[in-house]
Amino acid sequence: MSTLQIVLWVVLPYVCAAVFILGHIWRYRYDKFGWTTRSSQTYENKLLQWGSPMFHLGILMVIAGHAVGLLIPREWLYAIGIDEHMYHIGATVLGTAAAILTLAGLAILVFRRRTVAAVFLATTTMDKVMYVFLGATLLFGTAATVVHQVFGGGFAYRETISPWIREMIIFRPNPELMVGVPLLFQLHVITASLLFALWPFTRLVHVFSAPVGYLFRPYIVYRSRDEQRGSRAPKRGWDPVAAPDPARLRRP
Repeated sequence: MSTLQIVLWVVLPYVCAAVFILGHIWRYRYDKFGWTTRSSQTYENKLLQWGSPMFHLGILMVIAGHAVGLLIPREWLYAIGIDEHMYHIGATVLGTAAAILTLAGLAILVFRRRTVAAVFLATTTMDKVMYVFLGATLLFGTAATVVHQVFGGGFAYRETISPWIREMIIFRPNPELMVGVPLLFQLHVITASLLFALWPFTRLVHVFSAPVGYLFRPYIVYRSRDEQRGSRAPKRGWDPVAAPDPARLRRP
């Protein structure tokens, strides 16, 4: 093993993971008011209502696919009846569809951020850096899937990248597993690691502030302010006004 390979497949992932964890702790303690997406919906909504759902739906599919392909051993999938051919077809078709959807949504969001003046002025330097690494990660991953899995003979990443990640998680690094991995997959892993290091310092922190408690909150009872004023039916004309009761006006 060369020094560069140890740096890329042992040192870099652990450093990025440490920055990811400690960076979120620091950001939450010292920048709670900045823990937000800094929504720009008030500046422009037409492009946003197309790009945002496409990107978020696609990225959720991408994350789910990576979780299954990288974290779950293939023997577990065999045990529930998902063989290699079935997995390959599902991963290739669904993975390609998710990648296209995510890239299309990201392209719309970047186009919107670049062409709408008010949105562009609200874009920070970290936003631009984040978009570069996010786009590079998605492009390298998509290119690797298309080149090797769709049009190529297929690369067995579940025998190399997947066990490498699982071994890293339990602190038993095995960088030899990444030596023969194709370049596009290696670039995908490297840019993804750097993206995780940038994550705590960008708007991506909003991923960890999803309103989960909303699903379990108590019901809220609202009082109606319609024309019927609750259960009272409306009447035509003026309400009759009776003369005051003299007995109630009399002082004790």
